[in-house]
Amino acid sequence: MRSAALATALLCAAAATPVSAHDIIRHANPSLPIASSVVVPAGAELVFVSGMLADAADTSAPVGSVERFGDTETQVKSVLDKLAKELEAVGFTMADVVKMNVFLVGDPRKGGAMDFDGLMKAYLQVFGLGGRGRSLPARTTVQVAGLPVPGALVEIEVVAARHAAH
Repeated sequence: MRSAALATALLCAAAATPVSAHDIIRHANPSLPIASSVVVPAGAELVFVSGMLADAADTSAPVGSVERFGDTETQVKSVLDKLAKELEAVGFTMADVVKMNVFLVGDPRKGGAMDFDGLMKAYLQVFGLGGRGRSLPARTTVQVAGLPVPGALVEIEVVAARHAAH
C-alpha cells in the first residue's frame, strides 16, 4: 500500500514539473506575434545589446533625411540584421532574444504617426510564425520624439538569454 502511494506521489510530482528548471519559458500572446511574458531561470546567460540604428540605405540622399535611411520597414530590417550580427559575435542568435524594446519616430510622410505596419512587416520576417514563432520575445513599442541621428525612424535594443554552458 505504501509503495502504491509513493508511486502515485512520484507520478504527480513529475506531472507537476513538466519543464526543466533551466528552460526558458515563453508565454504566447494570443493576439500578437510577441510573448506576453518570458521566464528566464536563474543561471541563464544573458546579453544586453544597446539600441541600434539603421545603416544608410541610400548614401546619395541628403544627410539627415529619412530618404537616406529608408522607410520604417527598411530601417527595421537593417537594425534586425545588425542585431543578429552583434548577437552572433557573442555566441547568441535572434532565437535567443527574450526582450525587445522598439523606439519609433513618427514618420513625416505619415503625418507624424509611427509606422507600426512597417515595423511589423520587417519584424515578421524574423519572428513570424513561419520563422521563429516558438522563440518570440516580449516586446515594447513606443513612439518617441526623436533619435540621435536625424532621419532615423527606428532604434531597437534587445536582451537575449540562453542556458548557461556547463
